[in-house]
Amino acid sequence: MNVDKSMQKYVIFACALGSFLTAFLSNATVIASPTIALEFGMSNIQQNWIATIFFLIIAAASIPAGKLVGKKGLKKSLIIGVFIFLLASIGCALSFNTATILGFRALQGIGGALLNVCGTALVVSALPPQERGKGIGITVTGVYIGLSLAPIIGGILNYNLGWRSIFYIVIPFLILLLYLIPKKIKSEWKVGENDPIDIPGSVIYSIAIICAVYGFTIINTTLGLILTVIGLIGLIGFTAFELRQKYPIFELRLFKNHKFLSSNIASLISYLATFVITFVINYHLQYIMGMNSQSAGFILIITPVMMAVLAPFAGKLSDKINPQKLAAIGMGLVAIAIFILVFITDTTPLYVIGFAMFLQGVGYGLFSSPNTNSIMSSVPRKQTPSASSAVATMRVIGQTLSSGMLTVLFAIIMGSVPIIPKYYGLLMYSSKIACIISVILCVIAVLTCLVGIHSKDKYNTEEDLTV
Repeated sequence: MNVDKSMQKYVIFACALGSFLTAFLSNATVIASPTIALEFGMSNIQQNWIATIFFLIIAAASIPAGKLVGKKGLKKSLIIGVFIFLLASIGCALSFNTATILGFRALQGIGGALLNVCGTALVVSALPPQERGKGIGITVTGVYIGLSLAPIIGGILNYNLGWRSIFYIVIPFLILLLYLIPKKIKSEWKVGENDPIDIPGSVIYSIAIICAVYGFTIINTTLGLILTVIGLIGLIGFTAFELRQKYPIFELRLFKNHKFLSSNIASLISYLATFVITFVINYHLQYIMGMNSQSAGFILIITPVMMAVLAPFAGKLSDKINPQKLAAIGMGLVAIAIFILVFITDTTPLYVIGFAMFLQGVGYGLFSSPNTNSIMSSVPRKQTPSASSAVATMRVIGQTLSSGMLTVLFAIIMGSVPIIPKYYGLLMYSSKIACIISVILCVIAVLTCLVGIHSKDKYNTEEDLTV
C-alpha cells in the first residue's frame, strides 16, 4: 500500500509516542519503587514485582497479539492498546494496596503488548524497505527518550508530588493518541484477515511462558523449579503444535532465516543482560549513597540519553552497513561498561558510575536500532506483524528474566527482607553477582551477532515461507 509522506510522518510520530509512554512508565516505576514499597509495606522481592509483572504480561500477550493485530487491523489494534493503557494508568494511580497496584500493572502490560507489537509493524508497513531503518530508528528513539526522561521526571514527580503523579502525567498524552490516530492516519493495514485465530496455540503459549518466566523468578524454591520445568515443556509442546498448523498463532518458520534467528537471540540476551543494571544502579544510588529519588533520577538519565542520541543515527546507518556488525560493536561496548560496574563499592566515586553508564548508553544505542532493523528486514512484508511481536516478546522476556534474576539473587543471598542498612552489604554483593552474570551475557550476545553476519539469508526479502 502506497502511503503519502504526511501520513508516514503521523504513523512514525504516533508509534514513537506510544513507545515513549510504555518505556517511560516501565522505568519511572523503577525509580519510584522504594517509595511505593514503603507505603504498601512491600518486601524487597515484592518491590521488584512492580516492574516484573508488567513485563511478564507483555511477554505472555505479545505473540498472540502479533497475529490478532494483523487480522483485525494495525491501526484499530493500536487504538485499543492505547485505551487499555489509559484505563490501567488511571487504576495504578488510584491503587490502595499491593494487590491493586500489581493488578493494574498487569492490565497495563496487555495495553503495552498491543502498543509494542502495533508500533513496529505499522512503521514497517507504512514505509518502503529503503527507509525502514530510519523509521525504526525514530521509533526506537521514542523508547530511549522515554527511558531518558523517566528517571529525572519520575524522580522529580515522586519526590515532590508522590508516586501516583507518575501515572497521572501520561494520561493527557494517551488522550492525544486516541484523537490523533483515527484523525490523521486514514489507512488501515491488515494481514491474514481471513485466517482463523489459533486459540489453542495462544493458550498453550501464554500459560507456558507465564509458568517458565514466573517459575524462574522463584527458581530457588521447589514450586519455582516445578513451574519452570512445566513452562519449558509447554514451550516445546507449543513449538511442535505450531509447526503442524496451517494458520499458526506465530509463524515459527521465520526462524529458518538465520539473520532473523540470530538477531532475536541477540535481542533477548541483550535485554536479559542490561535491564537489571537500572535496578542495580538505582538501588546503589538511593540506598548505598543515600540519594533521594530526584537526585538519583539525574544520574540515571545518562544511559538512556546516549541511547536516544545514537539510536536514529545507528538506525539510518544500518540501511547502508550490515546492521549486525553495528550491533556486535555496540554490545561489545556494553560489556565493557558493565564490567566496570562489577567493581563498584560504597566508596566508588560517582564519576566512575557515570562513565560506565555513558559507555553503556553509547553501546546500546549502536545495538538496538540496527538489531531491530535486522529482524524486521529479514522477513516478507506480510509477516511483519509476527516479526514485530517477536521483537516485543524478546524484549520483554529479556527484561522480565533480568529483573527476575535480581529477585532470585535477593532471595538466595538476602532472603525476603526490607532493604534497610543492616542488609546493605548483602545488597551490594547481590548487585556484584548480577553484574558479573550480565557481562557474560553481553559477550554471548556479541558472538550471536557475529554468527548472524555470516548468514547467507537476504535482507528486505519479499519471498514467501515454505513448509
